[in-house]
Amino acid sequence: MLDYLIVFASSLLAATIAPFYSEVVLAAVLTRQPDAVVLLWALASVGNTLGSVVNWWLGKYLLHYKHKRWFPIKDKQLERAQRGFQRFGVWSLLLAWAPVGGDALTFIAGIMKVRLLPFILLVFIGKSVRYLIVIYFAERFLL
Repeated sequence: MLDYLIVFASSLLAATIAPFYSEVVLAAVLTRQPDAVVLLWALASVGNTLGSVVNWWLGKYLLHYKHKRWFPIKDKQLERAQRGFQRFGVWSLLLAWAPVGGDALTFIAGIMKVRLLPFILLVFIGKSVRYLIVIYFAERFLL
């Protein structure tokens, strides 16, 4: 049971702005729980998607403070990110799994006020495919 909680929590944490790699945790737990592959895939995918929802929420509500001195994103950076998101649209959320820029993409989606249901669906698709690939390679090389 603890293994399942660890996979879920590490996946959720990895999707937030905290630097963390849940793929390593998933692969390690797979070596101990090889028969629970579907459950582990689901926990990692749902946890990582929920972590992205945290970023979406932060983007949606923290923008009210963009004129405060402590706000971490400068106006020019914000404008550039918004232009990039508008250029590719909500479909870019399929790339939210990417290790570089994926978390920022989910944050910008909140700023752009992307509706939550399409956000969740697109992010879940991308992240669940990533975890399928991780599981595939873990089964080939570790089990």
